Amino acid sequence: MRCNSCSAPPGPPGHLTSLVDVARWRAMHQSDEPLYIYLKDGERESGQLTFGQLDRRARAIAAELQARGAVGERVLLLFPPGLEFNAAIFGCLYAGAVAVPAYPPDPLRLDRTLPRLKAILRDAQARLVFGTEELLRLVRGPLAPLGAAEVVALEAMRHDRPSQWTPVDGGPDRLCLLQYTSGSTGNPRGVILTHRNLMHNLWTMHLQDSDGVVGVIWVPPYHDLGLIGGVFLPLYSGRRIVVIPPVAFLQQPVRWLRAISRYRVKTAGAPTFGYELCVRKFRPDGDGQLDLSSWSIAVVGAEPVRAEAIERFVRTFEPYGFHPETFMPAYGLAEAVLHVTGGQRGEGYVIRSFSGRALERHRVEEVPPDDSDARRLVGCGRPVPGERVVIVDPRSRRPVAPGGVGEIWVQSPSVAQGYWNRPRQTERIFRARLAGEANGHYLRTGDLGFFHEGQLFVAGRLKELIILGGRNFYPQDIELTVRNSHPALRSGSGAAFSCVMEGREQLVVVHECRGSSRFRLEDVVAKIRRELATEYLLTPYAILLIPGGTLPRTSSGKIRRRACRGMFLAGRLKVLIEWRAEGWEPALAGAADDSSPTARRVAPRTPLEEKIAAVWADVLGVDRVGVEDNFFQLGGHSLLVTQLYFRLSDLLPIDLPLERLLEQPTVAGLAKLILAARLEQDAALAERLQQLEAMSEVEAERLLRVRGAPAGGGASGPRTLQVASALQSGPGGSGSDSDDGDGDGAEA
Repeated sequence: MRCNSCSAPPGPPGHLTSLVDVARWRAMHQSDEPLYIYLKDGERESGQLTFGQLDRRARAIAAELQARGAVGERVLLLFPPGLEFNAAIFGCLYAGAVAVPAYPPDPLRLDRTLPRLKAILRDAQARLVFGTEELLRLVRGPLAPLGAAEVVALEAMRHDRPSQWTPVDGGPDRLCLLQYTSGSTGNPRGVILTHRNLMHNLWTMHLQDSDGVVGVIWVPPYHDLGLIGGVFLPLYSGRRIVVIPPVAFLQQPVRWLRAISRYRVKTAGAPTFGYELCVRKFRPDGDGQLDLSSWSIAVVGAEPVRAEAIERFVRTFEPYGFHPETFMPAYGLAEAVLHVTGGQRGEGYVIRSFSGRALERHRVEEVPPDDSDARRLVGCGRPVPGERVVIVDPRSRRPVAPGGVGEIWVQSPSVAQGYWNRPRQTERIFRARLAGEANGHYLRTGDLGFFHEGQLFVAGRLKELIILGGRNFYPQDIELTVRNSHPALRSGSGAAFSCVMEGREQLVVVHECRGSSRFRLEDVVAKIRRELATEYLLTPYAILLIPGGTLPRTSSGKIRRRACRGMFLAGRLKVLIEWRAEGWEPALAGAADDSSPTARRVAPRTPLEEKIAAVWADVLGVDRVGVEDNFFQLGGHSLLVTQLYFRLSDLLPIDLPLERLLEQPTVAGLAKLILAARLEQDAALAERLQQLEAMSEVEAERLLRVRGAPAGGGASGPRTLQVASALQSGPGGSGSDSDDGDGDGAEA
């Protein structure tokens, strides 16, 4: 599989038909060369795997998995990003098992993140759950009722028996990976991938490599970009890659850029929001030594590619050696492994302006950039060798004429075999045929696009997936959560969609509301906001409640989300109440970016507001924060909420849950929330102290013994707090009686 006309270095020999073959071949010829270099804190090297070490660890893990009957079975992987994950997934491939990577559950939101994991386990019918002891401790109990899967910890395995591994001969069409699509929590779909699918897609990306290439990645390996581009491609191409934990990048995106500078990296990629985050949090004064001149391929994809994001990044980092032609916009999806179209190394990006009204009518009309109707789109390159990309009218199933917009259909060896255990969806999505064409299946991507000047431009999403901050959300999920938030909301009568507001993609919710004097519309909006924050860590840009019967629908009663979006943007919805997040202000004309201060900015007025504003400024990478500035307007998103929570932990009351930070996404609102929660906590403590004063010394000593606190100590202040803390746990026992044995009495 080598293109002789391309300048890429030689890939693996053509007789190798699987990733296991390639890994074994690389271990023979590049045994001592580093493959994965891990920066645990995003700065310093904390470990690495050479090609030979990966092979030995993979064989040892595979031997253990084979001994447990994993050959041909699904193995659910629960690992944090890093070297252990990389060894584990190759161990699955070596064992002849089917690897099922999954996002680990979030300890802070276990009740919200476990349902998706359970759904994947049920759907995949996994034989084993394989992970680190730390993560498995979180899921053993909750997953036990699901039955058959055996839970295996990496730490419990023997790693000294790689010679006991038995090679599995399955050929290129052997199933090796279930790649679960992100988005829906209740109904995730596993994309069935074979070695042939992976090998072809890796080959198409390898064509853009150059000799001596070094990469760097922070995207987690549960995402197709992180897994295929960050774990598999370096091994296929025989080059090393520097791995940064996602949380280290989110804390300081400049760590990614420093790694590029330090290791003289040639290729690195990220979703659009990653580049935007680098711009927003960059501090020129602290990074004068940054040198990005080695960077020759900056892949941008995995979500809609926005012209403004590319241009801002170029403006910000050209002084540090970044070349505009380095950008390589690309289009792809998990159903085709990863890569469908892309540019050529050194070609640069293409931005064109098209009539928005024409695009709504599925026509392509180029207009000047300053046209009031101009919609700027980024070209996503050309189809890769060995595949066919067709723009199709989804109703007639015929290719559209040049100048038309249609659904993007793909025919390629990279296209997956279908969805696991979903034959009807597989037939509809992966077995599509063009009208009048007897042979050949196509993948229906669900995305709308067109070709212009040889480039693929993506115009929208037929399937209406909502992508915010790199996370995928199905509108049906959000709409169901909204519907269930309050009895005033009519069943099946809401629309959730995204649109670009203030320069970035934002969530808008529209829902029909019952006309009743029993409900206050403000209370309905408050419940919707609370449920979206709790369920998804989302704060919408706008919530609109509309009268019954006014939501746009098709003749058969289906919700027309795109039409609703158009009516919202045009201000044509009949509205009962419209709520917009506090602090949403248009940016000043001529401002350099979205974080520019607004004319109405009010400085912090209390020490608490000053502390909150300082943390916000650091997390968001802005110079100043006013008390009425909205966290999300300044560039915040759900991925930064957890970081914010930890940074504010010293200020927050003990039992304030993470999602409550989104209830009042302004400095002033959060300060009020913290003060109110503190008052509640102080009142509870006062009540316990009153109980303490009424107790005799004998009763107090007995209570402490029951709670496991040391006896003695008199009636000193700490002694009083010990008894008060024991009272807090209630009469039925303390944290030390919990199932996992990790008592919290001593901590109190």
